[in-house]
Amino acid sequence: MKSNKALLIIDMQKGSFTSETPRFDTQGVVNRINKLAAIFRKQEMHVIFIQHDGTGTGEFEKNTWEWENLDSLIVESGDILTDKYANDVFYNSKLQSTLDELNISEILITGCATDFCVESTVQSALTKDYNITVVSNGHTTGDRPHLKAEQVIEHYNWIWQNMIPTKGKIEVKSFEEITEDY
Repeated sequence: MKSNKALLIIDMQKGSFTSETPRFDTQGVVNRINKLAAIFRKQEMHVIFIQHDGTGTGEFEKNTWEWENLDSLIVESGDILTDKYANDVFYNSKLQSTLDELNISEILITGCATDFCVESTVQSALTKDYNITVVSNGHTTGDRPHLKAEQVIEHYNWIWQNMIPTKGKIEVKSFEEITEDY
């Protein structure tokens, strides 16, 4: 029987991981995402890769090198690929209809960038009453003008732990805590 859980992997695209845009603990985050995805697949849960599609903007144009997922990310044929067009994964995308069709009520969130697309998606998912688990060491970002990437990640993990959910719930757990449950 298939579960009503899905793993969201947001914007782990080549254009977000360049020498000009270094990210904190990239390989560690990719390794944890790959391991979580393998667990989800083994238990017949859904793995959803979300890619920013900037068609017409000159950045992240669909089917360009920038738009592609990182080579070290394991994407399998049964995984779901969804394009997004704004920071919020739900905005004008097929994600909501896909989750509804699959009867998903619980989502685990991973990806890039913590303070933009991951944050926006967490906030949006809260208003849609999902049960949310943010993988505390499964998202990444780059250094910002006033904060190092590691501080940004720590800050948002704290914010999400202290959010007031609507009908759903929100938790922030490490990869290690999550994999204990599987």
